[in-house]
Amino acid sequence: MPESVEPPADGELEPVRIPDPQLEGIEASVRRLMEQSAQQAQQLDHLASAPAPGGSPLAAFGIPGLGVPPPATPPEPRPILELEGEEYEDELDALSDWVDDFLLPVYGAEVTTAAPWCLQWQEHDDVVAWLHSLWLAYQQHKDPEAGLSGLFVWHRDFLTHAIAAVRAPGGPLSACMTSPERPAHRILAGPPPSARSEKANATESESSGSGEPDELMS
Repeated sequence: MPESVEPPADGELEPVRIPDPQLEGIEASVRRLMEQSAQQAQQLDHLASAPAPGGSPLAAFGIPGLGVPPPATPPEPRPILELEGEEYEDELDALSDWVDDFLLPVYGAEVTTAAPWCLQWQEHDDVVAWLHSLWLAYQQHKDPEAGLSGLFVWHRDFLTHAIAAVRAPGGPLSACMTSPERPAHRILAGPPPSARSEKANATESESSGSGEPDELMS
């Protein structure tokens, strides 16, 4: 057993001297404790910033975890003339709202013979296709990812060309309204099918016609 140390009679304690080997061991222990404390602090910070328990550790790489449904991706835009039925009508309604509420009030120049228009432009398939493409480009270039020059690019590369094509003096609306006082609407007839297509259709008709008597005889 260690010997008890009697305090001096005058009440003053003498300083305790620790041998050098023991002092080095204490310093090493203190350093280890400080390192462990720093590691624990880093782990706590990491846990505090970690995603919710339902997240996947592979989410940062775009790979969903097991049992975790992948995030729903928005449908890719399609040309409006490829749509049918209710899908086409819904897209045309949204396009009409954009044209009437934004495009025409801002960029709709006066109706003249040099810049015709049509109050029933939705019935002109080529005009619908032009304006729908212009609308899709507008949505893309107004997105923050397009940068500060996004809308300038839309004006320069899309708006000018689309409006010039739609409202050209000899364009698809040239037989419609050329004066606000005289509303008009007429679909211009397009060119007929090519001679090759006509020949192919005639050959197909002859082939189908020649087979009818045999079918009746059988």
